[in-house]
Amino acid sequence: MSNVSHARHDIAGHPDASEMRARYDRVMGGRDVALVDAPVFLVGLYCAVSPWVLHFTASQPALVTHNLVMGIAIAVLALGFTVMPERMSGLSWALCAIGAWIIVSTWVVGSSPDAGVVINNIIVGGLAVLLGMVCAGAAAKSRKT
Repeated sequence: MSNVSHARHDIAGHPDASEMRARYDRVMGGRDVALVDAPVFLVGLYCAVSPWVLHFTASQPALVTHNLVMGIAIAVLALGFTVMPERMSGLSWALCAIGAWIIVSTWVVGSSPDAGVVINNIIVGGLAVLLGMVCAGAAAKSRKT
């Protein structure tokens, strides 16, 4: 193993470094993916599993299916924001709409939900709305530059 070099390689000397930076900026649109998309994915994941975490599968069967589908939808949006940010930036407002619907759906889809279910969906929906606004703001900021 003596022929393995442990020297630090700097990409600044690479002949295509400027082209690679330009492509990265073009593809990413100046967004910091980890700060926005990871929390959106986690909110979607939690929304999908929340009926089992809070044990309302027996008392609210319609809301169980609803939260599972909405959580999967949020997680898919987050993955889309990560994989194709330039194409998905217009769907940032859809995340806000999904969040608002999760809040309202507690009473529309559910049947006499208890306080735990109501608080859970208000927090999850509020986080989705907030993160949707952050995504929309990041998309608007990248369009200006």
